[in-house]
Amino acid sequence: MKQEIKSKVVKIGGFSHVRPVYIGGDNPVAVQTMYKDQLTGSNIDEAVKKIQTLEKMGCSLLRFAVPCIKSAETLGALSQNTPMPLCADIHFDYKIALRCMDFPIAKIRINPGNIGGRDKVRAVIEKAASGGIPIRIGVNAGSLPPDLQKKLGTDGFSLSQALVLAAQREIGIFNEFGFSDILVSMKASTIADTIDANRILSRQTDAPLHIGVTEAGPIAAGVARNSAAILTLLGMGIGDTVRVSLSDTMESEVIAGREILKAASDLAPDNKRLKVKGINIISCPRCGRSGFDTHGFTERWMQRLYSIDKDATVAVMGCEVNGPGEARHADLGITGAGDKVLIFKNGKIIKTISASEADKAFEEELEQI
Repeated sequence: MKQEIKSKVVKIGGFSHVRPVYIGGDNPVAVQTMYKDQLTGSNIDEAVKKIQTLEKMGCSLLRFAVPCIKSAETLGALSQNTPMPLCADIHFDYKIALRCMDFPIAKIRINPGNIGGRDKVRAVIEKAASGGIPIRIGVNAGSLPPDLQKKLGTDGFSLSQALVLAAQREIGIFNEFGFSDILVSMKASTIADTIDANRILSRQTDAPLHIGVTEAGPIAAGVARNSAAILTLLGMGIGDTVRVSLSDTMESEVIAGREILKAASDLAPDNKRLKVKGINIISCPRCGRSGFDTHGFTERWMQRLYSIDKDATVAVMGCEVNGPGEARHADLGITGAGDKVLIFKNGKIIKTISASEADKAFEEELEQI
């Protein structure tokens, strides 16, 4: 089942030194993550390096929790030192949102239901409109309006219905003030409710939808739950940007988001919105036959491989059974046999070296693909 209404295009960034990212329409589905550390006390130079790494790995947008004015000042300083579009995530105090927009912040995320009265919401909207800054309406299962929380479970009133109603209310507020440069997210920790809420709302608005399962858990459980929800929604044509929420690193969230998009593209190869450029890593899980430490090698090279802007397949295999034979289609591969390490291309062994030489030899070949 396809989405009945194609989402409109919202530009994020594209002013000052901030590069633009276009969300919605026929644009590629964007991968984003959320900064894991507190802004207050952060070292700007170190934070900029982290952002550069994330951007190279395929992160298009980066969101920050901004709980106080001091953290808004830090985010403002950070935004002046990176071209990546940064998003300020704000609850309860509209003055924090107003302060963030004094800097080249590319997007604001608020929940109008907890940001204050109509005058406060209006102040945020007016300043965003004057600066060309889009706003994401974020609705979470854990922060529903009290009246909707009370209705849950009564007369068949479901969590997905509550999420949709909450989103409709917030969209209505923005419509009243004539502000249409919005994105919407509705997230729950349950897969079915996340899918159902986004399916319903996608028929009622043309605002781009940010999708994902919130509070999804540690990496294995979180990737599984997000994959189930995001792949289902993308298969329906729903979703313009994704975040794979994990109790793990930002890098893991970006990698998981990219891989989910790749899986969606495999299922719908004609859908250009799902195309992800970059290295495709295949590796065996390791077993008692293993002669090469696939786990350690993959861990060492993960960020570097995901930062390469080339379409190629790299194989990290554990033994001669799963080595050049099963991975003969790989542009570059590495495996082990006894005390030796084998490097191969397209199924042909090109180097036989010692384990101590493996990383250097692999790097030399990687630079040539």
